[in-house]
Amino acid sequence: VKRIHPAPIIAIWIFLSSSVILFNAWILGDDEGDLNFRYPIFLTTTHLVYASIGTRLMRRFTHLCDGVDSVEMSWHRWYTNIVPIGALFSASLIFSNIAYLTLNVSFIQMLKAFTSVAVLGMSVMMGLEQFNKRTATTVVAISAGVAIASYGELNFVFGGFVAQCLGILFEATRLVNLTLTDVVHSAIQKLLQGLRMDPLTSLYYYAPVCAVLNALLIPVFEGWAPFEQVLDRVGPVTLFLNCNCALLLNISVVFLIGCASSLVLTLSGVLKDILLVTGSVVLFGSTVTFVQMFGYAIALTGLFVFKTPPEVMAAYVAHLKAIVGGR
Repeated sequence: VKRIHPAPIIAIWIFLSSSVILFNAWILGDDEGDLNFRYPIFLTTTHLVYASIGTRLMRRFTHLCDGVDSVEMSWHRWYTNIVPIGALFSASLIFSNIAYLTLNVSFIQMLKAFTSVAVLGMSVMMGLEQFNKRTATTVVAISAGVAIASYGELNFVFGGFVAQCLGILFEATRLVNLTLTDVVHSAIQKLLQGLRMDPLTSLYYYAPVCAVLNALLIPVFEGWAPFEQVLDRVGPVTLFLNCNCALLLNISVVFLIGCASSLVLTLSGVLKDILLVTGSVVLFGSTVTFVQMFGYAIALTGLFVFKTPPEVMAAYVAHLKAIVGGR
């Protein structure tokens, strides 16, 4: 993976990541042209079942899931690590998809910028991180940016806002329960007990747990309606393509981490968010106000500084000064 140039991998990752989000919004949305399939738990469960099957086929027929062989999994580790974190992951996915029922993609992406602040806050409370002047400044910038973007949202729906905030809260809690060793959510992770997993290995273990937990919730919150409507409103081909996009996204992350530096990953994430907001406006006709763009620009700047190591940022600033000074 190290020998692959990062440019095509980054392009593929941005395309797949954006496709999954826009695809889900199109399936769950009720605007004209959307599929109006209003069952986020069912859709999430379908993705997880497909991922469970896909990762097991990859382990059997490819080398992409060879990391499973190096994991010393026991029943104790499974129910003390995999199940709780899987439950948090499941809740994060469900609430994030529920937000698509009422909020537009562009606003959701703006709210997601707050995830890093939530992770840092929990990490500080649990004694995993130190709060310093640099992090305080970036936290204020991100928080202020998200607040301004929220204030400027024309189609603000409180229920959707709460759902997305809960999704961020559960995601932050899940990430804090892992010792992060990279700058993206799906980066190589290490459980608190020292269990290392790459993204596909994590998916191999977490997807079945999440799928079962989600499946138990479908009859309670969505009933049998999604089973009756999925073929008519979505169709097997569309559902298959949607699940494939989600699985391919996880595969692309493995290659992305292997060929790109932390700075490149951060810049790629910022570019992806900008393209998603733009895509939401172009494809779904979402309205983005100047106030929102101003707030989001502040949040993205803070997010970039927050995710970039200080020494890398210092070198980057020095390089820019040299370029400006040379002119």
